[in-house]
Amino acid sequence: MARPVRPPGGTPAARLLDRARIAYRAHVYTFLREDGTIARALGVEPARLLKCLIVRTREGSLASVLLAADRTLDLEAAARALGTKRVALAPLAEAERATGYVKGGIGPFGQRRALPLLIDRAALAHATVLVNGGRRGLQLELSPTDLLAITAARVADLGR
Repeated sequence: MARPVRPPGGTPAARLLDRARIAYRAHVYTFLREDGTIARALGVEPARLLKCLIVRTREGSLASVLLAADRTLDLEAAARALGTKRVALAPLAEAERATGYVKGGIGPFGQRRALPLLIDRAALAHATVLVNGGRRGLQLELSPTDLLAITAARVADLGR
């Protein structure tokens, strides 16, 4: 079961929230590679747990996309929101290089290179959401309003 604590030493994501004086709650859990275990481990509904996907546009630029763990990314909708004709999921090695995080630890802020961010509109329906805190086994819970403020993200209908 997850226990809410401040991450020891902090990650770039947690330090960014601390510097911006954004209220959040850190949840530490045992990272497992099986799908669906994070929401169960934290005792939250998958609609509140936002996964961070890195996409590459047809032109070669990268962007981050946040959508609920129980939704699938609509690539055409993401392309429209980014103002391009086509996007695809970025190769893992490229996503890790750009963000400075490893698979299972990629989050929307504190990235090595700040990427444009899209957030699925459905995420705004919750009082709080959880996003990866910059390492495996760490989720940060904060309000969608604060998430938008700290990231300057664009909101769009991105999931199905």
